[in-house]
Amino acid sequence: MSNYEITVECCLLAGRLMIEGGAETYRAEDTMERMARSQHLIGSQSFVMPTGIMFSGNNNAPTRLMRVNNRVTDLEKIAMVNAVSRKLANQQMTIEEAYDELRRIETEHKTFPFWLQIICAGITSGAFLLLLGFDSLDLPAAMAIGALGYVIATLVEKQTRVKFFAEFFAALVIGIAAYFTIYSGFGKNLDGLIIGSVIPLVPGLLITNAVRDLMAGHFVSGLSKGAEAFLTAFAIGAGVALVLSF
Repeated sequence: MSNYEITVECCLLAGRLMIEGGAETYRAEDTMERMARSQHLIGSQSFVMPTGIMFSGNNNAPTRLMRVNNRVTDLEKIAMVNAVSRKLANQQMTIEEAYDELRRIETEHKTFPFWLQIICAGITSGAFLLLLGFDSLDLPAAMAIGALGYVIATLVEKQTRVKFFAEFFAALVIGIAAYFTIYSGFGKNLDGLIIGSVIPLVPGLLITNAVRDLMAGHFVSGLSKGAEAFLTAFAIGAGVALVLSF
């Protein structure tokens, strides 16, 4: 490939990796444009959305499109891509080396093991239970139910590929588990158990990115992320409400 083609592929890959890791739209666009300028593509244009990226190196070149299929919270991946971008902008790395490094990040970078994510989800649930002032005697139950809800959400999403259904079903299971915990005498406060246990499911980063994109003027991305966050929160609330209604 020519230097121009490698630069375009490198910018598209960097943008996709950042969006897949949960980066804001303006951050992905800024990274792509900085990488393009480092290779003297002054007139480059990028347009990033949560589900796709469009990029053109100059006004006379065809526009390239790259699809974004998966989006998770992976701040380490974002930091690794930013590190490559800074090295390229500071002339500490060639465009070929940057592209190879991004390909390595794409293929070799792994998230934390699933068992550790489950433990962290349980700790998060217990911590929020205490933070909100509920009885510390409910701490073990909140941690167990929060971990269970996270497992259910992850497994259901892998099977159905529908995030909202996974969140709804996980919240439903959390509500049922919290109710039977109180009924069996292992817990005292139903509200505290439910609130603490659903915290790992709450789309906090998505809401934050939606607000930041709106403030930066990226209205399409901001509104779409905000809608996704609203639907996720609605699915969680509907799952819990269904249990409480009975």
